[in-house]
Amino acid sequence: MSKVTVGDINMYYEIHGEGEPLLLIMGLGGVSAMWWLQVPAFSKEYQVIVFDNRGVGQTDKPDIPYSVRMMTNDAAGLLEALGIPAAHVYGVSLGGLIAQGLALSYPDKVISLVLGATSGGGHHAVAPSPEVSQQLLDMANLPPEEAIRLFAQICFSPTFLESNPGRIAELLEKGMETPASSPVGYRRQWEASMRFNVYDQLPEIKAPTLVITGIEDQLLPADNSRVLASKIPNAELVLLDGLGHGYLWEADEKSNQIVLDFLKRHRRSR
Repeated sequence: MSKVTVGDINMYYEIHGEGEPLLLIMGLGGVSAMWWLQVPAFSKEYQVIVFDNRGVGQTDKPDIPYSVRMMTNDAAGLLEALGIPAAHVYGVSLGGLIAQGLALSYPDKVISLVLGATSGGGHHAVAPSPEVSQQLLDMANLPPEEAIRLFAQICFSPTFLESNPGRIAELLEKGMETPASSPVGYRRQWEASMRFNVYDQLPEIKAPTLVITGIEDQLLPADNSRVLASKIPNAELVLLDGLGHGYLWEADEKSNQIVLDFLKRHRRSR
């Protein structure tokens, strides 16, 4: 649990376990602690690296324009600073945008690629409803606990929310461990995501790729994942019935096993 200087920021990161490196990249406004259901499962077989993106948690939050390319360079710089030449990369939501950036701009650093609940951006992206978009914007100015509760309402089905109060309490706890994001950092990340567009470059991705999402995703509808899988050569597509944007918390055991099975097929040490 440390910090390292990468470019113009000090980045917070953690390393868990041993084995081939696996870099986990969280989404908009999310801190590294939000991977709490994945780290124990993955670190049994991999050296798992989690970190706070610029603008959130314990990483610096400069009030300057962000871009996904900038955040991609942050992630690549972290691997370099840690002496890790290449890693499996799993990005969710905004983290999936950054993961695509790594696969395109730093292909030698990506052993395999997992894109969770994300999009290639541009005119081919399928946007959330205006109501959901407004809720995402509103989250920037809400107190952290209220923001996380609103996030849970968007990400999980009503049935799950009603029947799994313990999981929602965990999400609140992890999101509150450190300040998830400042209004400035959240807004800058949001702006970066809105400008992202690699649709025409997707066929250039060479890393073995798994695209996974919930069919009921309200934030980044599942058609975005269908587009990604159709454009990335030989990509595998997994659509999870009855699940939404928060599939990695709503069905952690199932989704973790799908990811682990994919990673095992693409180990360099086989």
